[in-house]
Amino acid sequence: MPKDKHKKAAEQHDEAAKSHRTAAEHHEKGDHDAAHEHSTKAHEQSSAAHEHSKGAHSASAEKKGKKK
Repeated sequence: MPKDKHKKAAEQHDEAAKSHRTAAEHHEKGDHDAAHEHSTKAHEQSSAAHEHSKGAHSASAEKKGKKK
């Protein structure tokens, strides 16, 4: 199911980008606590996207008979 994992990774990347933009907006307003909260959320989402992407690429390589 690499296609599903790629889709999930893309969705997580989109959510991370939204969180990064929200963090920047809060930072510009001087609300550093909210900026930190959104930055942390963005980091978590980026990490999740990375894991989904790795899973998709591993599954794709296995399907093609390549090593991980």
